[in-house]
Amino acid sequence: MPKVLVCGRGGSGKSTFVTMLAQTLGEQDKVLVVDADESNLGLGRMLGIQPPAQTLMDDIGGKKAVGSKLMASLRSGGTEEVKMFAGTFSIGELSTESVSWNGSVGLAQIGKVEHTNEGCACPMGALAREFLNKLKESDEEWVIVDTEAGVEHFGRGVLEGVDAVLMIVDPSYEAVLLAEKAAKLADEAGKAFSVILNKVDEETKSRLKEMLEAKKIEIAEVLPYSTDISEANLVGEPLTAESLKQTLKEIITKIIPSSVKAG
Repeated sequence: MPKVLVCGRGGSGKSTFVTMLAQTLGEQDKVLVVDADESNLGLGRMLGIQPPAQTLMDDIGGKKAVGSKLMASLRSGGTEEVKMFAGTFSIGELSTESVSWNGSVGLAQIGKVEHTNEGCACPMGALAREFLNKLKESDEEWVIVDTEAGVEHFGRGVLEGVDAVLMIVDPSYEAVLLAEKAAKLADEAGKAFSVILNKVDEETKSRLKEMLEAKKIEIAEVLPYSTDISEANLVGEPLTAESLKQTLKEIITKIIPSSVKAG
């Protein structure tokens, strides 16, 4: 099954969508959710999964170790290849300390900002890119990547190792502009791209559709605003996909497989 990268602006509902998609997929298949947002602290709570004992960054020696490898490559003029993993690996071969599971759904975290003045997140972007490139999933496994807000991960090459990009668009002009940018970047990278409207009513759905179609961006699916999900997010409770399960199944059966095939 494919690796799917989920992106969008801050507050669009990326992590909420990732959680519900993972829960729905997990009813039949094994799902690894990769938290590639160094600032997100709530994805484990949403999934109902205790965060792993350590991040993938910690698992290979920490941010300084990764940064040293990147600097060595820069000093060599790019002739020295950056290798953080010896070769390809499966989900089952990941360290038990770097992945937490709740049934068929697992959570791995690339890395987190832990201290002031610790430097930029470039090492985390490089790690995410190589991790996704070398992780090999079976036909019964899915990999869902939750990214930071915006499109910086495109510039870091994180989407090299994924099959499809799902863009979450909430009712805002900024989200429309970001969707236009992301569509161009995904096309440049040769990746299938789909837009999902989130937190919309009938009026905003119509207006967003008109704005996106003017930019030649098609809407793949629509998720309505949910007071239950909003309340769960407010009080810090795990999310449930029950109320949107049918729509999520349509996304899985109609969008993701065809997008991967098209890509």
